[in-house]
Amino acid sequence: MPVNPIYLPELREMLAENNVEEMREFCAAIHPVRAAEFMDGLEPLQIWTIISQTDLQTRVEIFKYLDEEVQADIMESAPREEIAEFISHLPSDDRVDTLQAVEEDVVDELMPLINAEDRRDIQRLTAFPEGSCGSEMTTDYIRLRENMTVSEALNEIAKFSEVTETVYYLYVVDEFDHLTGLVSAKQLLKNVGRPNLLISSLMKRDLVTVDAYESREEAARQVVRYDFLAIPVVDESHRLLGIITFDDIMDVVQDEATEDAYLQAAISPMEEPYLEVPFWTMWKNRFFWLACLFITQLATFSAMAHYEDSMKALTVLALFVPLVLSTGGNSGSQASTLITRALALDEVRISDVLRIVKHELLMGLVLGFGLGIIGFLRAYLTPESMIGEADRILLSITICMTVAAICLCGTMIGALLPLAFKKAGVDPGIASGPFVATVVDVCGIVIFFSFVTAWLL
Repeated sequence: MPVNPIYLPELREMLAENNVEEMREFCAAIHPVRAAEFMDGLEPLQIWTIISQTDLQTRVEIFKYLDEEVQADIMESAPREEIAEFISHLPSDDRVDTLQAVEEDVVDELMPLINAEDRRDIQRLTAFPEGSCGSEMTTDYIRLRENMTVSEALNEIAKFSEVTETVYYLYVVDEFDHLTGLVSAKQLLKNVGRPNLLISSLMKRDLVTVDAYESREEAARQVVRYDFLAIPVVDESHRLLGIITFDDIMDVVQDEATEDAYLQAAISPMEEPYLEVPFWTMWKNRFFWLACLFITQLATFSAMAHYEDSMKALTVLALFVPLVLSTGGNSGSQASTLITRALALDEVRISDVLRIVKHELLMGLVLGFGLGIIGFLRAYLTPESMIGEADRILLSITICMTVAAICLCGTMIGALLPLAFKKAGVDPGIASGPFVATVVDVCGIVIFFSFVTAWLL
């Protein structure tokens, strides 16, 4: 986060002079995102001193945009009583996320100071597995009853709007909190002239929900698919436990995209910004996968050594090794990327493996045929001085057949590896990029020299 050269000295001057009015004006006059940016470079307690001068709602908004590390430092260093009161006003999902980054002994000191209702809510949300819908949901939403009128529902919005994350959707529950329907704020406003109209006549009963123990990616898929602003989270009895709002879904999508980008580049995912990751952590995360790929690539070395005599007999073959290997790596990366994306968006499932094999088999044959023709022409046009004792036509046919076969092989491996990883419970993103290329390289060497042995030697 960049440090603003103008505001930082002014903020330090405000702190030195304990100018409460200017601190309050700073927090109120600037957008919370910008306020958080301008305070980057101050000590956590200094930031807390500044935002403590403004109203509670603005304080919460600014705090939400501070770096997670700064939030945790504030929780650990500010007076416990102040933090305990402040936590009660944070959105339920945000306070859980923040407390999970705080030292356990500090959390143990804070919990008894938090009011009983909020404490139970924190304990309930932290009980859900990390990455589940339950861990992402917020319990700050408005509940309605079927026998309420439009007028009563609008009063509920007015009463609780300041403490809820969204009022776009209002959820209708029975006396046991079972979710029975949904009505939008837009519907209520359209019927404001009919104040005695019952909610039961307006609400939608056929709802899309997610289970609290489902993966948060499933919630993201449903929100994107149906263009929701929020989605309800229920338990096995269809009791409403909370909601996941669109802004949280955006965070999920960003986190998953970041994780996939790391995995596709054979790097263990990291949460910290690039320049803030400790050197040895970065080394460990990168070296592990590079070592795995290097060891796998040794099979290519062994395969090349096995066909050393063929290379000596026809030195022209060395010119075509990079060409045929890149064909397999490129076709494999294409297929793995398509299948990984389709799995992420739930467009295909493991049970579709036969359909995928049929589709990619045909695609690999057609792609291989096209590339094989290009390979034939390139081999045929090789200068006489490079061909040596090899037969030009046989060399061209060999390269053509090899390119076609390796393209087909790469396509099939690239399509099936993500499915195999998914079946094994591993993120399919690992199968993309370097991993596929390494596996296909080994297969490509064997295919190439098998054709060479059959046609040229």
